[in-house]
Amino acid sequence: MNAPTLLNWLEKDTPRSALWRSDQVLPKHVVLADDTMTADTAYRLACAGTGLLWRSDFQNARQLLQALARRIDKPKKVRIKKQDPDAPVIPGAVFHAHRQAQAQRTRILSQVLIELNADYGTDLRRAPDAKQACLQAFGPSNGQASVVSLRSLQGAIGAFEWRKKGVEVPAMGEALCIYPHYGVFSPVRGEYVTLVANAPWPEALKTHPVAFDIGVGSGVLSAVLARRGASQVIGTDMSDRALACALDNLQRLGLQNQVQLLQTDLFPEGQAALVVCNPPWLPARPTTLLEQAVYDEGSQMLKGFLMGLAAHLCQGGEGWLILSDLAEHLGLRNREALLGWIAEAGLQVVDRMDVKPVHAKSQDETDPLHAARSAEVTSLWRLTAAN
Repeated sequence: MNAPTLLNWLEKDTPRSALWRSDQVLPKHVVLADDTMTADTAYRLACAGTGLLWRSDFQNARQLLQALARRIDKPKKVRIKKQDPDAPVIPGAVFHAHRQAQAQRTRILSQVLIELNADYGTDLRRAPDAKQACLQAFGPSNGQASVVSLRSLQGAIGAFEWRKKGVEVPAMGEALCIYPHYGVFSPVRGEYVTLVANAPWPEALKTHPVAFDIGVGSGVLSAVLARRGASQVIGTDMSDRALACALDNLQRLGLQNQVQLLQTDLFPEGQAALVVCNPPWLPARPTTLLEQAVYDEGSQMLKGFLMGLAAHLCQGGEGWLILSDLAEHLGLRNREALLGWIAEAGLQVVDRMDVKPVHAKSQDETDPLHAARSAEVTSLWRLTAAN
């Protein structure tokens, strides 16, 4: 087990330390900050990687965070260089520039820090009671004080509220409510769930009623498979958070006896009549817990699923790959590569079901990636072992 990371700072000439609970990089230096610090000074320090440990009114810390965001998002004068018509087009250049800007924004905003007591309370004036939210997000404090970025604390509070009220996912003609945990991707984009709910049920499930859900996440697809009639579903994931979240949701839905959860990389042992996988859709490096559900560096999970699928399908079984073509529109992957991986894995495509996403970003013309998002299609690829 890795030793806990400590954040160290000097306060009133006394060395202090506390557990570091954010998933961002530890600040290079830490200074104390309060209402007397101007937003310009705070911005300069945060840009240099200096953590600002807040020692004043909590609501004023929120206002400082907003002031930093305004400075980051302020339109900058950019000298436009003339394009060389013969210059090669760099695949994914717009996406990588956007990712770099977002990473820089996150790094700066994460420098506003809040100290939490051993019970996850804080001594700051007008601070919300976030004890339960932090307990759910970070686990038991073990009697130790900790420091968290204000952004991470806000994320924990937001996750706590989502976990209380749940996310309604339309499927199979009735509302399916999922309660996402902190650090587990929420099924807010329901089109992929609808694809799994509506795809033709493989005949092989009549004689071999076992289905695998690879990368179970919140458990939403395992729930859909169980409700559709798979008498035994095995959901796998490497994340402790995901497995705990899936178990919670399956118990709420009364499906815990139909779904077995395993902590393993990709496939469980044995074969199934249906193997479903909704891997992260973009081949890029994740930098936070939530990004692990969005970015798959080097398409490792996608390739691993395809290469291992044929061996885990029973006679007549199908693999359902749920994948967006956003990576193709961004120049990060092409269709020929995907089809090549499918063929190399000894698989064949028997059908593909498509749906257009309706999420807000696909309609936002101010989004730097709007052109790609507006063209995006989410597909369910029905795969079988090649003859």
